[in-house]
Parts: sequence; C-alpha cells; structure tokens
Amino acid sequence: MTPMRWDLFCRVVDNFGDIGVCWRLAADLGARGEPVRLWVDDASALRWMAPHGAPNVQVGSWQAAAGSGTEPADVVVEAFGCDPPPDFVARMARRTAPPLWINLEYLSAEAYAQRCHALRSPQLAGPGRGLDKWFFYPGFEPGTGGLLREPGLMAEQRGFDKRAWLRHRGLTLRRGERAVSLFCYPNAPLHLLGPLLGDAPTLLLHPPAVAAPPAAAPRLRCVALPWLSQPDYDRLLWACDLNFVRGEDSFVRAQWAGKPFVWQIYPQHDAAHAAKLDAFLAHMLAGADPVLDGALRRLWHAWNGLAGQAGQAGQADVSNPAATLPPLPAWWAQVQGWRDRLLRQADLGTQLLGFAARKS
Repeated sequence: MTPMRWDLFCRVVDNFGDIGVCWRLAADLGARGEPVRLWVDDASALRWMAPHGAPNVQVGSWQAAAGSGTEPADVVVEAFGCDPPPDFVARMARRTAPPLWINLEYLSAEAYAQRCHALRSPQLAGPGRGLDKWFFYPGFEPGTGGLLREPGLMAEQRGFDKRAWLRHRGLTLRRGERAVSLFCYPNAPLHLLGPLLGDAPTLLLHPPAVAAPPAAAPRLRCVALPWLSQPDYDRLLWACDLNFVRGEDSFVRAQWAGKPFVWQIYPQHDAAHAAKLDAFLAHMLAGADPVLDGALRRLWHAWNGLAGQAGQAGQADVSNPAATLPPLPAWWAQVQGWRDRLLRQADLGTQLLGFAARKS
C-alpha cells in the first residue's frame, strides 16, 4: 500500500503513560514506512524515552500544530480524546478530501471496548462540523483494536541474553537470587514488598524518583536504575522473573514479556478502576486453577488498595486481605498461555493501518 501521512496528537496529562503510548505508536508506524508527525504539549520525557528518535517520525509542539502553516495529514489521530487545536480541526474540515479522524481511546478489558470500537461520531458543531470522528479502542479480545506490538518483538525476545544485559548495566545476579522490577505510582503500598519478596534472595530494580526502596528486608537488595529508553525498559522486563508495572504502556509490555506481573492500575476518584482491574483479571485468569486464581486476585487487590473487596459473581473469593506471591512456575504458565492468546490477535498498528486503508 502507498504510505499515508499521519498526524498524532498527544497531551501529557501526568506521569508518562500518554507520551509513552503515543511514542510507541508513532515509532511503530514509522518503522512500517508511514510518515508520522507527533504533536505534543510536553516532549521532555522523550529525552530519555527515545533519545535517538525513530525513522519517519517528526516531533512538533502543540503550538506549532495550531499555527496557520500546518496542513493536516491523511490520517489524524487524537490520543485519549485530547482534542486537536480548533484551528487545525478547521483546516481539516476545509480540505477537499478530509483526513480520516481517529480518536484512539484508553485501553480497557471492559465489554464496552468491543461495543464501541470502530463506531462513527458525526461532528455536528464546532470547527470540525461535517467531519466524522471514529472511535478506536485497543483491547484484549477479537472485535477490538488489539495491543501495540512491533512485528519483530517476539523474535527479539527469543534472542535476548538476560545476564549479558544485566552485566552491561553493571549488575550481576547472586547465587539463588531472582530479579524483580518495580514501576509504580507514589501511592503504591511499598510496605508490602518486604513480606512479599522476603521469601527468597531478591534483586529489586526500580527507576529514580518513582518509588523509594521499601523498608529494609534481609534478603532484598534494592538498586535504582536511571530512566530507561523504551527498548531498554522492555529488556528490563524480559530480564526479570517478576515485574510490578503501572498504567497502560508498561502494563502492555509486561504481557508481551510473558513473565509473572502485578499491575497497579491508574487510580480514579470514583473507584471506577476497581471494575477495570477485575474485568482484566476475568480475561487473564479464565480457566486458571482456583488456588492460583484466588491468590492472584488477593495480591492484585492488595497492591491496588482494594483488599477486602469482593470479586465478580462466580469468581474466586478475594475478601481475604492476606496477599502472598503465588508459586512462580504456575503463575508463569498462566501468563504464557494468556500471551499466546493475545498473539493470535492482530496488533494495534496493523489494525490501524487496515482501518485507515478501508476508510480513506
């Protein structure tokens, strides 16, 4: 297919998830030969997230996109309903052949992602009057937009040398020591890490300024890493036996890593995140051994401050707040099976390109 030109808009609300997802998408499209302009209101995180840039990707400021000299591309993607500048949208509407306008939504395992994926939203007022906006929902099930996954990711992972990567970072695992990565929000219950990880010698790797090391535990060795580029963060996940992740971007990458992981979901003031967490667990733990199912639910609920809340009807009881690590081999097998399911689904980049080709 002839490459299309893409405009991708991103507002950095907080943390690094918005720009992390948008950069991965831009880099993925660029690697497939699609020219991409990433318009962002705060590109500072890209200095460490993507220090070398990416082929076919240009980064521009939000203010520059609003300027009169910027003509819209063939496809305009607004990430997470960020609303491109009104002047830019007005220029979209004036084009003889209007661009395809896509709202890339937040990732969710809830049923509405399937119901609302690829729905049209006619614009009846405002600068984009007369245009159509299309909703594109990433997801875990057929009928959604899939997950971000570069075409060669699994092959890269198969050729990865864990110990060599750690040595390059000045790290060596001691005899019998497991590696654990920690990426969490400031409200994470770090006091749980000592009891959770104290059963075996553990090297705990965490980024700067995100989480202070937990209270000292005799068998826990904590090392702060510098901020890692996205490819190096992927390799950190591959190198570890257990990963604590947060938000959307690292959550998806942990699933591709195929290692046991614990997700801290972005907390919402109305507690809507509890339903989102349980919706994902229902998918990932489908068919799991009841003992593993119950242990993982207790652990994930405790890590998200939801201990004592009941699960969905018919699922394992999670009312017991005691959280422990399930046996890693059974947990690993469950995660591997889940990843195999996800690999049967077309990835988000492939689906976006197909969607754009059909609608253009």
